[in-house]
Amino acid sequence: MNKRKICVVTGTRAEYGLLYWLLNGIKDSNNLELQIIVTGMHLSTGFGHTYKEIENDGFRIDKKIDMLLSSDSSSAITKSTGLGMIGFADAYEELCPNIIILLGDRFEMLSAATAGLFAGIPIGHIHRGETTVGSLDESIRHSITKMAWWHFVAAEKYKNRVIQLGEDPNRVFLVGGMGVDCIRKSKLLDRVSLEKKLGFKFNKKNLLVTYHPETIEKQYSQKFFKALLDVLRKLDDTQIVFTYPNADSGNNIIKIMIEDFISSNQNSIAFKSMGHLNYLSTLSFMDAVIGNSSSGLIEAPTFKIATINATINPIN
Repeated sequence: MNKRKICVVTGTRAEYGLLYWLLNGIKDSNNLELQIIVTGMHLSTGFGHTYKEIENDGFRIDKKIDMLLSSDSSSAITKSTGLGMIGFADAYEELCPNIIILLGDRFEMLSAATAGLFAGIPIGHIHRGETTVGSLDESIRHSITKMAWWHFVAAEKYKNRVIQLGEDPNRVFLVGGMGVDCIRKSKLLDRVSLEKKLGFKFNKKNLLVTYHPETIEKQYSQKFFKALLDVLRKLDDTQIVFTYPNADSGNNIIKIMIEDFISSNQNSIAFKSMGHLNYLSTLSFMDAVIGNSSSGLIEAPTFKIATINATINPIN
């Protein structure tokens, strides 16, 4: 009996963390063959070459698609998306997967989905039907939904939204949030081990800050993030842990602002990528999460940790 080839695409550190247990399940199956395509931020030095974490976890990477241009302008993101489509077209032709699994709503996934659509390969799309008003993610997410055959959603309202988009209810599955599964299955590090591994000490109060550039109202990102940093500077007895932004248009200035903040604040530290286990372990010791990362809306509540959703468009 031939194994069915399940091709999973990953382009970011956060996305891989969510996919980790799914990848393990496919890898351990007697009836499935796991194929992994790595792209986007995973292959960038500026974002920590996180493909190495995937390899260190014991997975074989079948294809690496280097699509990110060094610039973070809107034009560069558009060109990166086009390069990605070319790379995925070649990869699918060689790997011949039976199904492509995509998670998320970034431009890397748009490239992967478009190439898969024209190749005639069924697409399974995870975390569908959600909404992020005022973000390019909104348009990309629903576009991929229309290209996908199977839809895996985290909540009943998201299931209803996918069906409202015209998708067959028999192909929409309510499976819950993958971030919750990761927390329940992972053996988190204790405080002392984590401090030793990451090279910093927790304080009386601890905040985790992740701020991604606004992808539509870009002109406000720098001003908004500056206002947030001005507030953080006033905090005493507080360890501030930054994680770098995603590779969206305008990310470079956010990174520079983080580095400038750290240079004048000894109770702060930044990471290009912590790795999924280190991130969840760190999150478990935080007093609050600040920023516009989806982890503040899924993983943080699972730990019963408060989130300050700092974004221009708070409806998501």
